[in-house]
Amino acid sequence: MNYSIALIPGDGIGPEVTGPAVEILDAAGDKAGHVFHYVELEAGGRAIDSTGVPLPEGVVETAARCDALLLGAVGGPKWEKLPGDLRPERALLGLRKGLGVFANLRPAALLPQLRSACPLKDEVLTAARPGGEPGFDLLIVRELTGGLYFGERGRSADGSSAFDTETYSRMEIERVLRTGYASAAKRRKKLCVVDKSNVLESSRLWREVAEELAKEYPSIETSYMYVDNCAMQLVRGPGQFDVIVTSNLFGDILSDEASVLTGSIGMLPSASLGSAGAAGEKSIMGMYEPVHGSAPDIAGKDIANPLAAILSGAMMLRYSFGLEKEAALIESAVSRVLDSGLRTGDIAGRGNTGETIVGTRAMADAVLKAVEDAP
Repeated sequence: MNYSIALIPGDGIGPEVTGPAVEILDAAGDKAGHVFHYVELEAGGRAIDSTGVPLPEGVVETAARCDALLLGAVGGPKWEKLPGDLRPERALLGLRKGLGVFANLRPAALLPQLRSACPLKDEVLTAARPGGEPGFDLLIVRELTGGLYFGERGRSADGSSAFDTETYSRMEIERVLRTGYASAAKRRKKLCVVDKSNVLESSRLWREVAEELAKEYPSIETSYMYVDNCAMQLVRGPGQFDVIVTSNLFGDILSDEASVLTGSIGMLPSASLGSAGAAGEKSIMGMYEPVHGSAPDIAGKDIANPLAAILSGAMMLRYSFGLEKEAALIESAVSRVLDSGLRTGDIAGRGNTGETIVGTRAMADAVLKAVEDAP
C-alpha cells in the first residue's frame, strides 16, 4: 500500500526528532511492503521567516489531500514579541481547525524501564492498583478546536485590560465525549469528565451533556471531577484514571502534568483525530505530534529525546492507516531499546547503574536497528 504523509518539521528540535521518526516509519513500512510518500510543508516560526505568516496559504489544503500529518514542533523566543495572530502557535490552531481534528489523544503510561525517572513514590504509584505493580496507564482526550483558544479575545482601547472567551456548543462537547467513550470501551471501561462546573457556565454545559450521554454507555463507569482536584489526584494516585475527557485548556495543562509522571515530556506522543477517528474507525485524516514542544534551548545539541516523535509515528500507523502490526513493531522496538539501558538525558534514572546516556541520533539509530532486526 502507498500512503501520503504531510510533514512539517517546524522549529527548534522539531527537525531533529521528525527526521528519525520518518526513517523508522519507512523501516516499519518496508517490512510489510508499504511505501510512504512525504510532502514537506512549512508552518510556525520557520514559515514566518520565509513568508511573513505562521501558516502560509495552501498549507492546510495540501495537508488535507494527504492521508495524515506528522508535525515536529513550532515556536521559540525569536518570535515571542510578535502580535498574537502572527505568532508560530497560531499555525497549530489553524491546522487543527482547518483539518477538523477536534479530539487530541494523549496517552501517558509509566514504562517499567523508566520507573526510576518518575518522581512519585511506590506507595503513590500503587494507589488504586491493589495487588499491582507500581505504575499507571491513562489517556487524556482533549477537545482541540473550541474553548478558550478559539473564543473571542481582545484588549481595551488603552491596553490596560484584556479578555479571552471560553465558548462551547453541545455538538463540540458531545463529539469529543464520544471519542472518549470509544477509547474507554477498548481500555478499562472507565471515563472521568473533568471540568470546573462549580464556577464556569461552559463547564456546567459540559457536565449536563456528559450526564445525558453517559446513559448511552452503561458498560462504561462514568465519573466527574473538578480540574483542580484532578491535578491533585494525578500526583496522589494516577493509577485511578483510565480515560480523562476535558476541554482544550484543561487538557493542555493536565497532559503536561501527566507527562512529568512518565519520566519526561519527551516520551509523550499524541494523535489528533476527526469524526472518522472519533467513531473508532479508520481515520481519513489525523495530525500526529510529540507533546514536548520546540525546546529551543536544546536545539542542535543532539540531546533531545526522539521517542515521542517516533511513537507519534506509531500512532499514525494505528489510527490513520489501520496498520496495527507495524505500529506495534515500532512500540516494541522502543521498549527493547529501553530494556538495553539506553537513555537520553531527560529519562536517565537517578544514580542508576546499567544505563548509558546517548544523544538524539544514537537513540534513534538504536530504535531503527531494533525495527530492522525484528522478525
